[in-house]
Amino acid sequence: MGATPTFAEQTPGGKLVVYTSQAPEIAQQTIDAFKAAYPSIQVEWSRNGTTQLMNVLHTEMMAGDVKADVLLVADSINLGALKKEGKLMAYPDAPVGNLDSNFYDKDKTWFGTKIIATVIGYNTKNAKPVESWQALTSPDNKGQVAVPSPLYSGAALYNLHTAINTPAIGWNFYQQLAANDITPEGGNGPALKAVASGLDKYGVITDADIIAAKKKGSPIDLVYPKEGVSFVTEPVAILSSSHNVPAAKAFVNFLLSKQGQALVVKQGNRPIDASLAPPEGFEAIGNIKLLTLDADKAVDDDKQVRDKFTRIFGG
Repeated sequence: MGATPTFAEQTPGGKLVVYTSQAPEIAQQTIDAFKAAYPSIQVEWSRNGTTQLMNVLHTEMMAGDVKADVLLVADSINLGALKKEGKLMAYPDAPVGNLDSNFYDKDKTWFGTKIIATVIGYNTKNAKPVESWQALTSPDNKGQVAVPSPLYSGAALYNLHTAINTPAIGWNFYQQLAANDITPEGGNGPALKAVASGLDKYGVITDADIIAAKKKGSPIDLVYPKEGVSFVTEPVAILSSSHNVPAAKAFVNFLLSKQGQALVVKQGNRPIDASLAPPEGFEAIGNIKLLTLDADKAVDDDKQVRDKFTRIFGG
């Protein structure tokens, strides 16, 4: 175990602006817990889908008026693009002692905060568990699979890049979905509701969302397909234009601390700190085939990947 993280050298204060793609209620919990740990910091936060946040951020950058100090978004592809543009600040002293090096940037510009796998969700009343992604392309499931759009959702974007670079899945999977009258749209929330309500039989949804809904009584369950699953780490990053670096570092420190990671568990997610157990209902990490992704390659390929996705689904 690593040493207990030390918070920012100076007592941070002032205003901190956070842009996040966390669900509103989760974001509120995260901000409230941070403010309780750092009462001298005033926090303003804004949430939206990761792609929308990136659009807002780039608009602000072009206007020379970036409001956010830190980003807490779904995936590292968008952050990797910002890093490539020199828009992220390295934080060499970040408290990463309990983290696997695969879960944060080697140059320490972004840091994962949890492990969120994208899996197959199914309605337990009108669908049966399937073991393969390929099963979603069956004629029996025509128009009955809820798929978040990678043009909106960071987790869906990461899943797309991972899938097309996994030979057992590939672009063929998406082409077959399109041929099966499936139209990706929105984020994980609407996809979860579509499956839980029975509107759709299956969904490509994050595991934490499914487990939470199941615990609340929704007729939904999940499968980790045999080909493997992509995962995002909901990374946090400090913008190089940050107006309040001490407060921004404090925010990173908090999310990676035992207190912050315990909050991740309380919120129903798998912590990135391996010394903490995940919530009840999660498959042991050793029993899941996690598909890794070359994030730098994904950044380089992102535009052409998005363009091809759009062509496939007729956007």
